[in-house]
Amino acid sequence: MAYRTRTYIAGDWTNDKNAIDQLYKWNNSDYWGLDFVDVHQFHQSNDGSLNCSIKDSLRDRMDSCKTFVLVVGDKTNITTAGACSNCSSYVYGYCRKNNTTSDKSYIQFECDKAARDDLKIVVLYNSTVVSKLKCPESVRNIGTHIPMMVYVNGQLQWNYSTIKNAINN
Repeated sequence: MAYRTRTYIAGDWTNDKNAIDQLYKWNNSDYWGLDFVDVHQFHQSNDGSLNCSIKDSLRDRMDSCKTFVLVVGDKTNITTAGACSNCSSYVYGYCRKNNTTSDKSYIQFECDKAARDDLKIVVLYNSTVVSKLKCPESVRNIGTHIPMMVYVNGQLQWNYSTIKNAINN
């Protein structure tokens, strides 16, 4: 197994892009102290690939990670992107490419692998509260779970210092 030094960011990139973008903004800033090496800079998947090929690429990315950060939003646990039934090679329960089939989404796949590989798991809720029912079951009760937003003097703000401590420590 490769030496694990990188951080893997997972989440519903369609519905929680604002929160994921905020993590990258802090990481790429000279001012903010969030500091992680993002594995997605080193490995890319082709969106035209089969879902199983993309999962193979995700597996390769995760093999170099020590930290798994999941951004959880309202639709994280019901997202189906990555399930074989959404693939053009999936016909009547079988894969025309003779690959094994799975109903797991990319997010479920990533969470299962992070738990199985015993990575440091940080679950960030794109909310002011931790709602574990929105979190995939495989990481629901492990790791650090924190809200990404807080109210300070009546103003909604990013929970930067808590997020930084959870990821960097």
